[in-house]
Formats: sequence, structure tokens, C-alpha cells
Amino acid sequence: MTRRAVFPLVVALLLLGSLGPTPAPAAPEGQLTWAVHVSIAPTWFDPAETPGIITPYMFLYALHDAMLKPMPGNAQAPSLAESWSASKDGLTYDFVLRKGAKFHNGEPVTADDVKFSFDRYKGAAAKSLKDRVAAVETPDPGRVRFRLKAPWPDFLIFYTSATGAGWIVPKKYVEKVGDDGYKKAPVGAGPYRFVSFNPGIELVMEAFEHYWRKTPAVKRLVFRVVTDDATRLAMLKRGEADIVYSMRGALGEEVARTPGLKLSAIVLPANQWLVFADQWKPGSPWADRRVRLAANLAFDRKAINQAETLGHSRLTGSMIPQEFEFAWTAPLYPYDPAKAKQLLAEAGYPNGFDGGEYFIDTAYSSVGEAIANYWKVVGIRAQLRPLERAAFFAQYRDKKLRNVIGSGTAAFGNAATRLEAFVHSKGIFAYGGYPDIDGLFDEQAAELDRKKREVTLHKIQQLIHEKVMYAPIWELGWLNGVGPRVAESGLGLIPMHAYSAPYEDLKLKDR
Repeated sequence: MTRRAVFPLVVALLLLGSLGPTPAPAAPEGQLTWAVHVSIAPTWFDPAETPGIITPYMFLYALHDAMLKPMPGNAQAPSLAESWSASKDGLTYDFVLRKGAKFHNGEPVTADDVKFSFDRYKGAAAKSLKDRVAAVETPDPGRVRFRLKAPWPDFLIFYTSATGAGWIVPKKYVEKVGDDGYKKAPVGAGPYRFVSFNPGIELVMEAFEHYWRKTPAVKRLVFRVVTDDATRLAMLKRGEADIVYSMRGALGEEVARTPGLKLSAIVLPANQWLVFADQWKPGSPWADRRVRLAANLAFDRKAINQAETLGHSRLTGSMIPQEFEFAWTAPLYPYDPAKAKQLLAEAGYPNGFDGGEYFIDTAYSSVGEAIANYWKVVGIRAQLRPLERAAFFAQYRDKKLRNVIGSGTAAFGNAATRLEAFVHSKGIFAYGGYPDIDGLFDEQAAELDRKKREVTLHKIQQLIHEKVMYAPIWELGWLNGVGPRVAESGLGLIPMHAYSAPYEDLKLKDR
């Protein structure tokens, strides 16, 4: 070998030696503490029971993993499934599982777990999914095949985003401990494992260092239940919490002006609207379209937005997020109390009427109070009934509420998934329906031509507006506080997601 050839070789070897072996990922360190605005329900630890709202995903993204899921830069990011494919006729979907993915108990994630998770799913849209799936096959431990009864263009949306059916649990463990036992000690395949849960107090998780995507940077996650808004702010100021959810109104302003704290403001696909549950009840004032229109015109959305969310919410005339596929932009309802009074008089209520109870998630009781106060001015008298979130949505789903319901969701999906859950007469949260809307919904569900589907879905949304089925409020401007120890809160990393995620990406500042 010549001297000219030897010299570059020696330099290369010296460089390799100086670089040394590739360092192992740093071990997780430290603790992040959240003060959450709602009481934590154990049912949210089990993907099988996701109720069509975003709240359970606060925990699913930590404890569990899905076949595909929304992630930064990708609304259907390959996760436990490293790849997928669909047949040309739209009847078959094949998923290849990721090699090396494990549950927290060390067991590998297999095709049997995927099939088991789908079979036991009973949350939102469970009937739509299962009615359309002819079979779930497991050709080998690393592959899963879904066979549909007919082409269904929204299969992936329903399976991977709008429901929890694609979030995978360990078959052997669940069969061993049962559904109730699973909620007490859930085992998942996510970046954090369950440590303890003290109802009404806190949930604790620790990093799962064998998570396939990456080793989490933070060792311990603590979610403390603090339903009082002012107390959450005080905890943030004292350093007892690093991230606090729902800092509305004056509290949000205080976060923004406090040195060392940061106000995180995100506009979510978290539409909030009022459901006139008795519009299908003959004899009820709410059965009259003029009354429902009066209720829409009677409250000032712009003023409530400024007071509650510092103007960050996006006013809307629809219960479908503007960013969603197939959304139709509905006209906004103006604030016109004089017209509202006129409509009530025309409907036979010149002196107003008793609107009954107005049920609402207690986390948004201040919004409900504002609307009820505006209504009172025009003669609509409603009694506000706040309920804890888990109880509220359970009673909402079981059709136990009546009169007026303060509805809302930030669940992933598209216009069809929202309509399926809340508008179609057989929807999980629907208190009634209209034959023309049901017929159009069923028609679009089987339509493979995207343009034709869009026309039909737009027509449905136009009919909703014409019938004044709801009183849309806004797409929520979600205000949260972040403390000085946090380098990456995860807020806003996943588009259209309300909470911190992905948890394995969260970071604390160097000491």
C-alpha cells in the first residue's frame, strides 16, 4: 500500500476512534406535573370505551398506542402498524405490525391483540364499525386484515382517528383481569406505564424505556385533579404544577402577564354548541323552529368569547370544525335580542317561557351562566345544571338529559364522523333526527366519489342550519398555562389535539 493511500485510511480510523461508540439514549429524568380541569374517570384508561370526545386521549397517548394515530406532521402516522395497504376495490385493508413493539408487561404486540381490541370495542361509532366489517383476519402474528362488507371510504378515519378501536390492548392480560380489573391497572403499549390512581386526587405514570419510537425524556408524569380554576393558577405560580389546563378569562390574562409563565392559546376543532333535546317532543317550546332561532339570536357570542377566552375562540355557525374534511361554512348568527323577542311573540310566548334545565359540563359552567343570563333578558328562563365531565357524557350518551344540553367535542375525524355521532338519529349522542338528513347521511357513507360525497355532506349541514337544530357557540380557543421548568410542553405539537402530546417528546429545561 502506498503512503498516499495509507494516510487517508489512518485519518479515517482516528476519526472513528475519536467519535467512539454511539451513546445510549439518556435515561428519563425528572417529573412533570399537570393540574387538570376535570375529574379523571377510570373508563378513560380503556380504549374500548372512548365516548367520542377528546378527553380520554389525554391518557391514551401516554398509556397506549394505536395502529395509526395523529402525530406531528401526519394525521395517520404509522405506529403499531408500520405500514398498511388497501385493495383497489376498497374491500380489504392489510396492516403490517411493527416488529419489536411491546406492552408494558413485556409481551409483544401481535395480530391477536389487534383483533381482540377491535372485537371488544364498544365506544363511539362501535356499531358503524362492526356493521361494516365482515371479518378481521390474522394470517400470521405480524399481519392483520380487515374485510369490509362494502367499500367504505371512511374506514380508516373511523378506525384510526374518530374512535378508540385502533388503540391496542393486550389480549391475555385483559382476559386474565377482566374489564373492571383492567381499568384499575391498565397495561398498554405506550411511552408511559401506569403506576397508581387515587380517584379525585391524581394519576401517576412512569416512562416505559422500551417504547419503540423513543425513550421518553421525562421519568414521571403526574396528573392532579384540580377542578377549581383559581387553584390551578395558584399551583402554577407556586411551581406545584408545570402545566395547567383551561385558564380562561382573567386567569388567562394573569398567566400572560406573570414573569416566567407562558399562556398557550390554541384554536381547536373543539366545537361547542347547544342541543335542543326536546325539539322532537310535541308541545315543547323547543319544538318550534322560531323559538330555537330566538335562542340563537339572544346571546352575544363575541362578548362571551372576549370574556371567557380573550377573543381566541373562532366564532362559527356550525358544529363541524372548519378544518375538517367536508366542512361547510355556515352563516354566523348575529346578536339580535329585539328579533329574538319578536320571534318568541310570534311563537306564542310574548312573555317568554320556562326553558327547563340546561345541562352542561361543569368545566364550562361559566359559559353556560353567560348564555342563560342573555336568555333571561329576552324571556327564556333556564336552570343551569352543571355535571362532572364523566357523569355528564355518560348521561348524555344514555339519553337521560333533556331540554337544553351544552354539547361539544374535540375528537379527531371529519364532517361525517361528527354527523354520525351527534346528528344521525341513531348516533350515540343523538336525541332524535330527521328522515331527510338520515337518508342523505346513509347515501354519502357508501359513495366513493369524493366530490359527490362533499356535495351530500354539505347539503346535510345546510339542512341542519335551516332547521336550526342547534345553537353553535364557537371553535374553542383553548388557553393553558405553562411553567418555567418546561422546555417542551407538547401543546400544539399534534394539530387539532387539545392536550400535551406526544408525551415521549416532552422535555424539562436543564437545571
